Amino acid sequence: SSGINAEYGDGFLHALTKMFQNNRTSGSVTLVTKKYDGRTTRAAVTAPENLCIIRASDNKSKITTIISNKEVTKFQMSYATLLRGNMDSLKKHEKSKERKDKKRKDL
Repeated sequence: SSGINAEYGDGFLHALTKMFQNNRTSGSVTLVTKKYDGRTTRAAVTAPENLCIIRASDNKSKITTIISNKEVTKFQMSYATLLRGNMDSLKKHEKSKERKDKKRKDL
């Protein structure tokens, strides 16, 4: 499905897990975290509390959630567990022999 889906809390984590699973063998997932002031236009707005917006996207879909400062700890714990569980398919980057030889010469 195309477009942006606004998910909150556990719904976002569930959608993010599906996104990781769909891109396990090939593809990538991009995550962006920013401070969010509650506005949807460029008009100046003062937010009543500190908010954080988290966006995740792959080539097919985008999901977004907004976390308040009261929910950050709970969300961060669940988010960290999710990331640890889905990073097992990362490929180890192999250093080239030229880089190793260059490092030895520098020492």
